[in-house]
Amino acid sequence: MATDILIGIGANLPSPRWGTPRMICEAALEELRRQGIGVRARSRWFESAPVPLSDQPWFVNGVALLDTDLAPEPLLEKLHGIERLFGRERRERNEPRVLDLDLLAYGDLVRQGPEPPILPHPRLAERAFVLLPLRDLLPQWRHPADGRSLAELIAALPADQVARPLP
Repeated sequence: MATDILIGIGANLPSPRWGTPRMICEAALEELRRQGIGVRARSRWFESAPVPLSDQPWFVNGVALLDTDLAPEPLLEKLHGIERLFGRERRERNEPRVLDLDLLAYGDLVRQGPEPPILPHPRLAERAFVLLPLRDLLPQWRHPADGRSLAELIAALPADQVARPLP
């Protein structure tokens, strides 16, 4: 049975080369494939308010299920390399971005650091823009660290988080 390797994909800035945030997210999936990482499935695209709430543009977000033999560290490096290819510069947390690729979970692996990646992603359980798309892919998924179901995690989300499917 394949390990469920999950990544979050998001963008809220356009790119002169790749277009709208949604087009950027689609192009990022193609770039993963081009670099030898299989994309088994992806969720619908969602639009979501920035977290924390601010006046920056809304995001397009989704979750993808990957096939790769890469261990977590080289996979995270590859994700960061793709972000840089798309023009992402990491300056401050929660800033607008042309592309965000987060390693959300690597099977049932639980790692608390100190070296990245921390698995599962430390804020995965607090984000509607991750949990709602994840429900599209793996509705029976459970948080590897504490065993909570997706339904429990979604029910515990703050009421001010907005994420809705795009047509």
